Amino acid sequence: MKAFVELYKEIDRTTKTNEKLEALVKYFKQASDSDSAWAVFFLTGRKLRRLVPTELMRQLTISLAGIAPWLFQECYDNVGDLGETMALLLPDKQSEMDLNLTEFVEQKLLVLRNFSDLATAQLLEATWLELDIDQKFIFNKLITGGFRVGVSQQMVTKALATVSNIDANVVAHRLMGHWEPTPQWYANLLALETEDAAVSTPYPFYLAYPLQDEPETLGDINEFQIEWKWDGIRAQIIKRDGQVFIWSRGEELISERFPEILTAASRLPNGSVIDGEILAWKEGDVLPFAMLQTRIGRKSVGKKLLADVPCIFMAFDIIEIGGVDIRQSTMKERRHHLLSVLTPGQCDEAPSCRDTLSEHLRVSAQLMAGSWEELATMRLDSRKLKVEGVMLKKHDSIYGVGRRRGDWWKWKINPLSMDAVLVYAQRGHGRRASLYTDYTFAVWQEGKLVPIAKAYSGLTDEEIRSVDDYVRKNTVEKFGPVRTVKPGLVFEIAFEGIQKSPRHKSGIAVRFPRIARLRLDKPIEEADTLVQLQGMLEVYGK
Repeated sequence: MKAFVELYKEIDRTTKTNEKLEALVKYFKQASDSDSAWAVFFLTGRKLRRLVPTELMRQLTISLAGIAPWLFQECYDNVGDLGETMALLLPDKQSEMDLNLTEFVEQKLLVLRNFSDLATAQLLEATWLELDIDQKFIFNKLITGGFRVGVSQQMVTKALATVSNIDANVVAHRLMGHWEPTPQWYANLLALETEDAAVSTPYPFYLAYPLQDEPETLGDINEFQIEWKWDGIRAQIIKRDGQVFIWSRGEELISERFPEILTAASRLPNGSVIDGEILAWKEGDVLPFAMLQTRIGRKSVGKKLLADVPCIFMAFDIIEIGGVDIRQSTMKERRHHLLSVLTPGQCDEAPSCRDTLSEHLRVSAQLMAGSWEELATMRLDSRKLKVEGVMLKKHDSIYGVGRRRGDWWKWKINPLSMDAVLVYAQRGHGRRASLYTDYTFAVWQEGKLVPIAKAYSGLTDEEIRSVDDYVRKNTVEKFGPVRTVKPGLVFEIAFEGIQKSPRHKSGIAVRFPRIARLRLDKPIEEADTLVQLQGMLEVYGK
């Protein structure tokens, strides 16, 4: 456990990628297979289900610290992180813990699953008394499922590849999907034998890079395959050994939530892995993403929901065919394979599957443009067609891992925007736990400000400190960690979509709101109105 805590501290104290990578490599070289397996589990963002009710931990901390509940809340409001607040308030001492990471997880965490509240409180108290402040912090974060550290899965993958001398793409593939952090799993993860793809295991997704310069900088337009950028759920369909799996980009198995796609995919040839986008689709038209979300949240889908929000899989790549990994083939070659697989009559049970395939498995159309100017004109129709812009993929590009510059680009349409007033603020998390960085914005309705969106990204560090100072000096009321702020600051808020929402007081919800800029030049009286957003809804609403 001490070694894992030291790894966390080494990673947390630096912003340099090479130093973080070096710390990871050093840890994996000296750790046992069992400890390494658990470290990979936690470092890649996987979590144990919540083991202890938060309120129990809070009340126990208050009791052990000998403080009043209001003082605990004040400390929490000031620190901004529950796990860290408890670690700071609990009695501190030098660590007497000599368990390794695996023993700690098994003896101090997993056992909590079957404990009563009384037994849980006794174990928590005993464990806290054995740990120093840093170990308490990590323990609290692991219990609550809030453990985060400044490394990406890609960096962990690179460290493991360095330790094992295995290609990083192979390691990345082995890390996909569901797995249990056992010593045998870790040994297999770093095994030299590479022909080991599990039946259900998806491939790491290849991601496009945002195009920020003029498209002419990319060179000849004829070198690119051009498609619409669909607004759905990125997913992979896998058919191996007669079984079908649908994985989201978030590595969640979502097969049962889309039975119509699952049925269609069962007709695909064995050994197929297709990459694409799940879309809510009805009568030849894409439905709002908000409607697709009603399918995401259901583990079982009833007949009414199937009828109201039917879905399709819009395929745009194939990365395994006949059980062979073809990611190193060119985009042009893979497109040819994709069209051959999804052409009616090419599935296992033709011709009975033709209608099913064409209805629920579709191939994203390839757009034809003779120049960047012509494509720019076509791109202007994106909102009308309910897409986010266009995708540009080099004909000779392979299917890589993660986000890479150079081969795949997404040229999105400019976001919608509004000018809104800051009305509520809350402290951030992690390095920003002491600053007010999470904001709620409002627009005018009949002389009153109505909340419309929350956002927390888009400002520079200097701007964040400036807004934090304003919040502290202009707090009107406090509701737990939230402060009501005297209206005085206007922000331009960018967002990707707008739709009706009966769950919001304003009756409107915006998608992916973020701060575009702080409008110090604009008085709050000139912020936008709900009427203006309703007009925007009529034009751009889905």
